[in-house]
Amino acid sequence: MATIERDQQAPVVLPIDRKAVLGEALRRRILNMELTPGAVVDEQALCDEFGLSRPPVRELMRQLAAEGYIDLEANRAARVSSMSHESLRSFFLAAPLIYIATTQLAAVHASSSEIAKLKRIQAFFRTAIEEKDVEKRVLFNDKFHLQIGRMAHNAYLMPSLQRLLIDHARLGKIFYRHPTTVDMQEDLELAAQQHDDMISAIENHDPVVAGETARAHLELSRRRMSEYAAPEGLVVALTF
Repeated sequence: MATIERDQQAPVVLPIDRKAVLGEALRRRILNMELTPGAVVDEQALCDEFGLSRPPVRELMRQLAAEGYIDLEANRAARVSSMSHESLRSFFLAAPLIYIATTQLAAVHASSSEIAKLKRIQAFFRTAIEEKDVEKRVLFNDKFHLQIGRMAHNAYLMPSLQRLLIDHARLGKIFYRHPTTVDMQEDLELAAQQHDDMISAIENHDPVVAGETARAHLELSRRRMSEYAAPEGLVVALTF
C-alpha cells in the first residue's frame, strides 16, 4: 500500500505589532496608576523599550490623547491626564447619565455572543475578588463596563464611557490599594452580585431593571470613591 506523505508546514509566525503592544501597555500602566495623573510620558524611553521610532509613538500619543488617557499641549511633553477636584466633580455628575444609558441600551441590543463574553469577564472579576487581587479586580471591572458599552451599540455614548472608565479605574485603584476590611469585602461582594443582576437584566432584555441596577451599582461606587475625593474630617478634641 502506498504511503501518502503530508506536507509538513512550519507554523506561521505573525509579526509583532509593537505599536499595539505599546498602546496596551500604556493604557494598563495608566489605569493601574503605575503612571500617575500628571506624570510625564517619556517618548524616548518608550521608543527604546518597545523598539519603535518616534513617528509611530507620537501617532499613538495622539490616539491616547483622543481617548482621554493623556494630555497633549504644544511644545510640552505628553502627560498622563490629571485628576483634579474639578474633573472628579464632572465625573460624578456625568457618570449616572452614561452608565445607566449604556446599560439600558445593552439590554435592548445585546446579542447572545456578546452576553457570553460579558459572563466570561464577570467570572474573571469574581476570581479577582476571591484572590484579593487589586490589579485584576480593577482591570476586569473596567472590562466589564466597557463590554456593556460595546453592547449598547451607540457611537455617541462610547467615547464618553471610555473617558469615564479611565478615572473610574484610577479611583478604584487608589481606594482598593489599602488592605481589605470587612465592610470593603462586603461591598465588593455586593458589587459582584450587582454585576450578575445587570447580566440577568440584559439577558432578559429588560432595560428598566438594567437601568435601576446600574444606578444602584454606581451609587455603591460613588459612595466609596467619594471617600477619596472628599474624605471625612477628623474629630479633634479641643482643649483650652
